[in-house]
Amino acid sequence: MPSLADVVALLHAWYPPRTADSWDAVGLVAGDPSAEVARVMFAVDPTVEVAREAVEWGADLLVVHHPLFLTPVSSVAADTPKGRTLHTLTAGGCALLAAHTNADQAVSGVSESLALALGLTDLAPIRPAPAGPLDKVVVFVPVDSAEAVRTAMTDAGAGRLGDYDSCTWTSAGEGRFRPLEGASPAIGAVGDLEVVEEARVEAVVPRGRRTAVVRALLAAHPYEEPAFDVVPLADPGLAATGTGRIGTVAEMTLEQLAARVADALPATAHGVRVAGDPQRPVRKVAVCGGAGDFLLDELAHSDVDVYVTSDLRHHRAAEFLEHDGPALVDVAHWAAEWTWLPAVEARLRREMGDRVDTRVSTRCTDPWTFRH
Repeated sequence: MPSLADVVALLHAWYPPRTADSWDAVGLVAGDPSAEVARVMFAVDPTVEVAREAVEWGADLLVVHHPLFLTPVSSVAADTPKGRTLHTLTAGGCALLAAHTNADQAVSGVSESLALALGLTDLAPIRPAPAGPLDKVVVFVPVDSAEAVRTAMTDAGAGRLGDYDSCTWTSAGEGRFRPLEGASPAIGAVGDLEVVEEARVEAVVPRGRRTAVVRALLAAHPYEEPAFDVVPLADPGLAATGTGRIGTVAEMTLEQLAARVADALPATAHGVRVAGDPQRPVRKVAVCGGAGDFLLDELAHSDVDVYVTSDLRHHRAAEFLEHDGPALVDVAHWAAEWTWLPAVEARLRREMGDRVDTRVSTRCTDPWTFRH
């Protein structure tokens, strides 16, 4: 049976807390990392009703999207709203973990899950996440020493690309040099022009490992004065993670897409609100799980046909439509983000197998309860 620490490590690998916005409050909120976990429940909101459901089911861990303590409190006494939730969970032996903005942008995260629930394909982020800064380190080395230098560079952290390591490029060339008085050449003699068959070895390096890689190649290099280059690389903006998602659907009308959205999301009093011509052709769709009006400006002049998100305000929506850009589909915040729960549950079950039992809460915690 896995420990709480094992499950937390897995979730943090998929949704790294370091990728959360600076104002966010994510990670393990309560629980003993050494405790065993047999049952994990997933929900959007850590309400007291959800906490009771988790405890009654016998959950050892409740994973939620919205943090319990996003807004600071001065007390967690059981007679306060947040205190009641925390007391219910801890008294029932259930740990609590929140994955919020770190889950919004991730692969298999909230926006991607919403896009897949709507049947979108060819997904890409609306706003790609910036990649960590990279450099390319290039060194020129005698052919018979190239393998030792390559190994030293990759052992120091060079050449890691996605799910691959030891990625280098080598090409052949000719090196020329003349050792001067005071030199102690590894090849050739002082005063003589030397021509050596050399290899150009290059690899991508995370900027934080640049110094370590250069030191490693210098230590492994046979020359007294090795020649090398360090080249800063631009971010190409091709990250698979990032804010929102853009994808495509088989051509349909806006009215048909709205019906698809209504069918794909759990029912709420909010329903599905649409701004646009019902017969407008739709092929390219942008989505953002949760409140997405912060992306309106960059989508206003895009080639997207419709933008699906939540919490759109009157003036922002009206001004957006004046640009004759995408149509708008506004859905309940809770419903859009709920689509992530079955995705993360399936991911955990694939990883843990029958070592844990899982459950997705279907309790609607959207604050709007009815329409008149």
